[in-house]
Amino acid sequence: MFILSISCVDPEEVTLRGTTNILVVDGTITDRAEPQIINLNRSVADRLTGRFGTLPLTKATVEVVEDSLRVIPCHETIDGSYQLPSDFKGRVGHAYQLRFVLSDGTQYESTQQVMPPVPPIGKVSSKFNPQSLPPQVLKGYTAAHDIFIESQDPVGQHNYYRWDWKLYERQYWCRKCQNGVYSIHKVIPHKYKDFTFFVAGDELYEECFMPPVKPDWQLEFGEPSVPGGDWYYDYQCGGDCWEIQYSYDILIFDDTFTNGGLIANQRVAQIPFYDYQSALVDIRQLSLTASAYRYYRLFADQTQKTGGLADTPPTALSGNVHPVNNPQVGTVGYFTASAVSVVHYWLDRKDTQGVAYGTLDPLGPHVNIGDDLFYALNLRRPYPEPPPPYIGGREEAKVRIWPNNDRPPLAPCIQSDNKTPFKPEGWRN
Repeated sequence: MFILSISCVDPEEVTLRGTTNILVVDGTITDRAEPQIINLNRSVADRLTGRFGTLPLTKATVEVVEDSLRVIPCHETIDGSYQLPSDFKGRVGHAYQLRFVLSDGTQYESTQQVMPPVPPIGKVSSKFNPQSLPPQVLKGYTAAHDIFIESQDPVGQHNYYRWDWKLYERQYWCRKCQNGVYSIHKVIPHKYKDFTFFVAGDELYEECFMPPVKPDWQLEFGEPSVPGGDWYYDYQCGGDCWEIQYSYDILIFDDTFTNGGLIANQRVAQIPFYDYQSALVDIRQLSLTASAYRYYRLFADQTQKTGGLADTPPTALSGNVHPVNNPQVGTVGYFTASAVSVVHYWLDRKDTQGVAYGTLDPLGPHVNIGDDLFYALNLRRPYPEPPPPYIGGREEAKVRIWPNNDRPPLAPCIQSDNKTPFKPEGWRN
């Protein structure tokens, strides 16, 4: 048996220091009815500091080829993210290859990856551990729930595994407006009221309204003055919303010495004690191809040998995607195919001890439900737009919109990588 727990650090930050421009590819085809996404980015190092920044690669033509015959096109959803059709899911025993053409005409392709089967997850259990997390994860806070699984490894075949998790928590705050206020309706240009209000019409807007800061001599007649500086307001959700958090490490497993045995008491997740509310954890057991396993193991070996991010690794860690006309040029990241077994595990947090991470606000206890999670994720308490009436010394909103009978408005929960308005499978009311 060989197990590696790998800190979740972008590969280019670890292995390509000194390389100023590198293509980063990330994509896994699974056999589940879930979004199948290929991410393409370019990691570019600052010539002075050497620190890397990420630039999404847009307008690429991306496709996945199944069994060298069937071509499945992807469409760009957000910058650098390319999604396969919603009805597509991979099949065990079938071969998959990634091909794409960048906007400059450069063609890339991956090696073929045959999706191996994966056995189901059996028993799942959790135990509160006040010393679970590495200190660097949450600024010295270490309390979390360790989650363990059992799974029967198949007899007579060499299997490689990877585990990850996805955490769902109820979220009550849906939008932050920086130097502006949230407006349900579009503000009418050049229309003001009482030198105090911007005026909204009937056209739906549902966005942050951020009027420019102007000196007094540039203001139109009746136009309200907008304060400068760095300020913001937070807006509560207008409906159900769930925050989504993901694994912060990579755990892989080689069954060489336990072939056909029971994988028992295997820790597969450490769920931070963010707050006292119950939560849902999706535990995922993925099959790995032998080449994908070797890539992740090499990643771990290089990270351990170099001693950290400040050291230069001996060689660049190249993935399995290469330019068609120059196969010797590598990229970072890996394209692979994995079968997945999922268990929706309800974490009630009834066995916790001590204080939750979200209650460590130096300004004192929180009053509203959801504020502990907000603090845990943002390291600040929410700051809502002050409601009218603005009398008797009450704090006034920095930007005011008329009519103001619905201020502050509620914001919708927008589907994204980190939020969803749709009730997760396995959620308990």
